[in-house]
Amino acid sequence: MKVVLSYSGGLDTTVCIPLLKEKYGFNEVITVTVDIGQPESDVKQAEERGKKYADKHYTIDAREDFVLELFKLIKANGEYEGYVLGTALARPLIAEKVVEVAKKENADAIAHGCTGKGNDQLRFENVFRQYGFKVIAPVRDLNLTREWEIEYAKQHGIDVPATKEKPYSIDENLWSRSIEGGKLEDPSFTPPEDIYEWTASPEKAPDEPELIKIEFEKGVPVALNDKRMGGFELINKLNEIGGRHGVGRTDMIEDRVLGLKARENYEHPAATILITAHRDLEKLVLSRRELKFKKFVEEEWAELVYYGLTNDPLYDDLNAFIDKTQERVTGWVKMRLFKGSIIPVARHSEFALYSEELVSFDTGAINQRLAEGFAAFHGLQGRLFRRLFQ
Repeated sequence: MKVVLSYSGGLDTTVCIPLLKEKYGFNEVITVTVDIGQPESDVKQAEERGKKYADKHYTIDAREDFVLELFKLIKANGEYEGYVLGTALARPLIAEKVVEVAKKENADAIAHGCTGKGNDQLRFENVFRQYGFKVIAPVRDLNLTREWEIEYAKQHGIDVPATKEKPYSIDENLWSRSIEGGKLEDPSFTPPEDIYEWTASPEKAPDEPELIKIEFEKGVPVALNDKRMGGFELINKLNEIGGRHGVGRTDMIEDRVLGLKARENYEHPAATILITAHRDLEKLVLSRRELKFKKFVEEEWAELVYYGLTNDPLYDDLNAFIDKTQERVTGWVKMRLFKGSIIPVARHSEFALYSEELVSFDTGAINQRLAEGFAAFHGLQGRLFRRLFQ
């Protein structure tokens, strides 16, 4: 029997390789690593481990595909409970690429290394099951702990980065880096600085602020400091700039799909910069009612992504509405980065619903006397209520 394993190269997925043979009777395990912008060293390491421990290995470059998904996220200002979505959006794409290999290899099943407590099991399996594949989840099925996995790996001569002292589960892609597990599971524990790799401590960030200019076309970032760039290059550059200034850290209590509350730590410099800039530009070009309604759409969009339900027809419907709003989100925003903070300081668009002549205190373009009639009726019902009942 043949099984295809979605493979990151970390502890969970690596111990799955011998477990799939020992506990489930598969005689061939094929690993698939999908490159969505994680560090090149991680991709190379996963490839080396896959070739070493599995019977066959694939490495698939899906970076440009992921960038296209990120453009949707930027347009939707994709945040869940206050943090920028990253891992959640990547999972369905990874799952689709794994399915492609499973079909090519005529596999009997698809496996993953997710636990039964997290969200990723749902995001992967929703796609795997869509194509009718049997799903194997050894870590969940065997009720494994990371301590057991570390010991099992040692017994089987498997080299993995996790240790009992630092049993962190780390996930990286182009857009975000998540760190969880170990002492971080205690909400009262203050994370050590060494868990962060993308962002400098704000205290150690440069003592001088930096101004950057981001240009958008129809909601998509296309240029940085007047230099046009592809999405992958632009995001990488903003990760570097934002990380240098300590921008883009999140430490939060997050509500998982299963109802469990979990302590999560994230780094996402470029994501923080781009969504902050995008929101600012939207305020300049979208009407008040568009902005108000889009907030409801964004919340539903983010929940679908977080739950891994991007194959739901509602997801396409919401993207259609969002794309319509983005037709006028063209222009630029200047941002000030300093010691972990990011503030929009200037913006411009040819589609701005803004008139300096009308709003200025120094012009007579509006006859102020006309506002008296509006003021006479504004709040009328509230005033009547107070007169009657107080």
